Amino acid sequence: MTTAPANDTINLRVPAAKKALIDRAAESINETRSAFMLDAAIARAETILADRTHFVLNEKQMARFQAALDAPLPDPKALIRLLTLRPPWAK
Repeated sequence: MTTAPANDTINLRVPAAKKALIDRAAESINETRSAFMLDAAIARAETILADRTHFVLNEKQMARFQAALDAPLPDPKALIRLLTLRPPWAK
């Protein structure tokens, strides 16, 4: 996976005890605080988004979605390959 340059910032205010806990954990695996916190936040975000089961569609979107579900698979072998891949968040 190619990583884009880090141009944005995320600032947090945190109690000293929580900062110390994060620092100890990051140090224990030889990571910077920033890398540790970013990895943890990304893992949580992926988990939350992967568990989404409720989607809201308008009538036009629903019709397109239903048509896609009803359509025959253009390449069943591609779907089989996709379903056998390990998801990035499981690595």
